Amino acid sequence: MDHEINLLGQPIGFALPEWQPRSRPDRRVLEGRFARLEPLDVARHAEDLWHAFAADVEGRSWTYMPFGPFGGQAAFAAFLATMSQGDDPVYYSILDLASGRASGIASFMRVQPEHGVIEVGGIAFAPILQRTPAATEAMFLMMAHAFDDLGYRRYEWKCDALNAASRRAASRLGFRYDGLFEQAVVYKGRNRDTAWFSILDRDWPKVKRGFETWLLPENFDAEGRQRYGLAACRA
Repeated sequence: MDHEINLLGQPIGFALPEWQPRSRPDRRVLEGRFARLEPLDVARHAEDLWHAFAADVEGRSWTYMPFGPFGGQAAFAAFLATMSQGDDPVYYSILDLASGRASGIASFMRVQPEHGVIEVGGIAFAPILQRTPAATEAMFLMMAHAFDDLGYRRYEWKCDALNAASRRAASRLGFRYDGLFEQAVVYKGRNRDTAWFSILDRDWPKVKRGFETWLLPENFDAEGRQRYGLAACRA
């Protein structure tokens, strides 16, 4: 049962007598076997990111993002400079440890310390990062920081409901589908129906074990290909 009954016979939410607001993400470096996440720094990351995303000559990376594509390297760097400031969103550059180069970005956003709710968003992976162990591990490192280091209760993922790739990614990573918010956003001059996904703290131990199993060296062959998928490891 996920609720209680008060003295008036009314159902109410379960008690959290020891609850305290959580801390905000503290911009620490997050490092794993394949990926390192560093707080976004234009001087350190902008050039690598620009060249990594330049491989996406059609601009597919930006279709469902509220920003991009960019008219040139200067415009891209100016965007990154804006995103590197403030405490919501908190942007990270994703570096593949094999190359040491930044090839993606992601952020903590809509941070609600008083409720223990935090969202991962603004995720953009350059082609070289897509479908790699580093990309998957980057998402795990952010989850682990939110749940294990900061003690959040709810970790959210939201996307344009028409973004099939993002919806598949959410499911693969262990998020559950919460529902559809129709006509939630206007961006780039068009409507967005927003699909909501979440992982709760009570689900995190199983999700975490799945990631840890998937990341084991023995789950990858000599060419670096996975032997078992993430969903299978979680099951």
